[in-house]
Amino acid sequence: MTRATAGLADRLARAGRGVGMAGPGRRPAPSRSGGRPRRGVRRSVITLVLLALPSLILLLLINLYPLLYAGMQSVRAGNLISLGRFVGLDNYADVLQNPDFWSSARFTVIFTVTGVFGSWVIGLTLALLLRTRIPAGGVFKVLLLLPWVVPIVVSATAWNWLVATPQSPLPVLAEAIGFGNVLFLADPLLAQVTVCVFKVWVSFPFMMMMMSSALAGVDQGVYEAAKVDGATGWQAFRTITMPLISRSTYISWILMTIFCVNDFPTIFLLTGGGPVNATTSLVVLAYRTVFQNFQTGPGVAIAFLMTLVLVVISVLLYRQIRKVAIE
Repeated sequence: MTRATAGLADRLARAGRGVGMAGPGRRPAPSRSGGRPRRGVRRSVITLVLLALPSLILLLLINLYPLLYAGMQSVRAGNLISLGRFVGLDNYADVLQNPDFWSSARFTVIFTVTGVFGSWVIGLTLALLLRTRIPAGGVFKVLLLLPWVVPIVVSATAWNWLVATPQSPLPVLAEAIGFGNVLFLADPLLAQVTVCVFKVWVSFPFMMMMMSSALAGVDQGVYEAAKVDGATGWQAFRTITMPLISRSTYISWILMTIFCVNDFPTIFLLTGGGPVNATTSLVVLAYRTVFQNFQTGPGVAIAFLMTLVLVVISVLLYRQIRKVAIE
């Protein structure tokens, strides 16, 4: 056997034993810690989980238990004291067949759309105005925040003083102008208009803050470049400002939609849902059903239907936010 043939046979034999043809190579250096880092990381994770477990259990008890209990109430014919017998989805069917539910849903839509877009338009206009140099701008900003900062009880009391009785300032002014005896909270249509205007008045400072923070993040160099290209103010607003603040706009719409649909004190303190249920929203109807008529099943069913609609609207607007983020 020649030397070359013997070398080839030796390499093949080593390959058969799992050793590389070019030699055994370097063995990986054994870990000095003997696997302790992984054990240490695992112990740290377990420790963190154990420390966070009491808080997680408390959050579940505070949030999950009432939700599950409310779900049980919505499928039973009970009251505030007992759950009652199981009726399945009959409560939801009864609610959807109730004309009062659809009347309240119609006003809730009007109230929400007016509150969201009315407060957004006024808030955005004021946010744009505050970006310009105006005298006593700081004082002006503080005054604009007052409708949002003042407790809703105080605001509703003030508006009741303004419009509630024939001797109130606004009815007296309307009669002096020639509109006759205008009762803002006694006429169903005027009551709806008054409640919607009141909602816009207490909500526009929030929108103003949201839009001001969004406008603060817009680079002024973009406007300067657009001005050099000959763009008008409206063109710059439509093609630059609105696209750049669209993400914050959608977020503010989601939040304000939730605020409006769930807004109980604004309506209840001003009109109580009247006159003749003209300003009864779904949340007010749910309150009356549960705490005045003592029908927890239908009342909680109304609340769950409201939640379902809010989830759908939030998902749709969130998809718009994701599209803006991708673009």
